[in-house]
Amino acid sequence: MTVEGTWDKKFQRVIDVLDEHLAAGDDVGASVALFVKGEPVIDAWGGWIDQAHTRPWERNTIVNCWSNTKTVAVLALLMLVDRGLVDLDAPVAKYWPEFAENGKENVLVKQILSHTSGVAGWDMPVTMDDIYDPDISLAKLAAMAPWWEPGTAGGYHALSIGHLIHGVVLKVTGLSLGKFVATEIAAPLGADFSIGLPEWEDYRISPLILPPPGPAFDAELAFEDKNSVGYKLTIAALATDPATCWDVRWRRSEFCAAGNGHGNARSLARIQSVVSNGGEAHGVRLLSQATIDRIFEEQSKGVDLYLGLPIRWGIGYALSYPEQFPYLPDSRVCFWAGWGGSMLINDIDRGLTFAYIMNRMEPGVLGTYNGIVGGYRAEPLIRSVYAALD
Repeated sequence: MTVEGTWDKKFQRVIDVLDEHLAAGDDVGASVALFVKGEPVIDAWGGWIDQAHTRPWERNTIVNCWSNTKTVAVLALLMLVDRGLVDLDAPVAKYWPEFAENGKENVLVKQILSHTSGVAGWDMPVTMDDIYDPDISLAKLAAMAPWWEPGTAGGYHALSIGHLIHGVVLKVTGLSLGKFVATEIAAPLGADFSIGLPEWEDYRISPLILPPPGPAFDAELAFEDKNSVGYKLTIAALATDPATCWDVRWRRSEFCAAGNGHGNARSLARIQSVVSNGGEAHGVRLLSQATIDRIFEEQSKGVDLYLGLPIRWGIGYALSYPEQFPYLPDSRVCFWAGWGGSMLINDIDRGLTFAYIMNRMEPGVLGTYNGIVGGYRAEPLIRSVYAALD
């Protein structure tokens, strides 16, 4: 199975790396895209949609992108900031009054985007049935107290961030986050990306190939203090079963935007190229440069309370951190990974957006592998991109 698509010959090594991964079986099916100055220079895909190799991965194959979805949800809220409808420095409760309960009246919009709000999950008891119900899940978030003093530390909002962004978007626009993305982002940009995939699109999905199960972890035994942030984060991380992506309720949800987006490298990079191209791409302006600049305001730096890895959080994205991500330049780079190994990078100084989306998940917790964010297959692709540029 050879790699298909189009690419600038300057980036041939990127294609060769993808081909090597497919030939070796490291990737089963995957797509890679690179936009420079808002224009596509790589749009490539290859492999199969399933482990049994019954159908090839095609141009319009889509897959659950896990936490790469967060970058699209963040863009939606940044658009409302750009329109003057939301202030990053204002309390969330200004737009969502119920959120002020239990000491959250001063939690800022930028803090929910930067994983520093302390509302990193749900107080127990809560179930996935609750998570799929927007009224219940939002009410529970509004009623709870933050798990740490907002703004003092980063703790990955693995599942709650999608609901938090949805809550603000819904209050401000009257639209679900999924509908806002469909009408205000995907349609204008011609991007094949959905938060809340309609049933008639199911035939195009490549079901994620789950990683082998890791060692059992018993939070009840691991954490003596049941009021600790570590315990709460572990217990409240409900979607840590990768088979969640096979649940139809997960697929259809218009607000589980921490990880249920469906698309491919082309569609994700097409959307995110707005960020790397001064706020405009494909003839559509969604952001101003002033709003993009705010992404790079460091909100926290250090070991993330949930991931246990050093992360430098800006507003909505992780930022370049040479000690932890040596394969990324020490410049204005904002990025995030998807569970299983996918990756999205916006390099503002070079006007570059890179995306890698695949179906075979690597082992690791929520977008991490062997102590790094991202996967072992993404890194050589990224290094090849920068080598070609240099």
